Amino acid sequence: MADLNLDAKATAVVVIDLQQAIVARQTAPHAAMDVVKRAADLCDRFRAKGSPIVFVHVDMANFVKLTVDKPTRDPNAPPPPPSASDLVPETRKQPSDLLISKRFWDAFPNTDLEQKLRERKIRTIVLCGISTNFGVESTARTGAALGFDMVLVEDAMTSMDASAHRFAIENIFPRLGRVRASGEVHPQ
Repeated sequence: MADLNLDAKATAVVVIDLQQAIVARQTAPHAAMDVVKRAADLCDRFRAKGSPIVFVHVDMANFVKLTVDKPTRDPNAPPPPPSASDLVPETRKQPSDLLISKRFWDAFPNTDLEQKLRERKIRTIVLCGISTNFGVESTARTGAALGFDMVLVEDAMTSMDASAHRFAIENIFPRLGRVRASGEVHPQ
């Protein structure tokens, strides 16, 4: 794929769920800590050029409870500790970065993410995080529906299942935006 040179002032990097409980899980095709490193490096590059950086984390204690056939977590398990929602320190989050708390997979509903992006005149979202086919995909679908140009960073996201990651990368994301590797996405 061709490198993307993006207008730093009109681009935000949005990082999904690089928090204790999720990064601790077994992931594929990329190891969670490799994703964290690539996402942190991407954030550093864009932050240095003036792009807003948005970290999104799911409030594990207040996750929306639905009646479903396949729960996201064991309903009989004890509640997660408060630290489960904390970002891992390796994200290198800075005080100037935004932090959005969500209660389900998608970062837009019932949060002020869209408002914060519109206030900053953001047109493009560079999206990464865990899990490709849950939080990242849900956020990508809504972001595209809201009219944001989406850049989906394949090696700065991963899933709990390599085939689910691959399906999103090959079949869903190219219809929502542009799919690139982290080394192909540059602020200018």
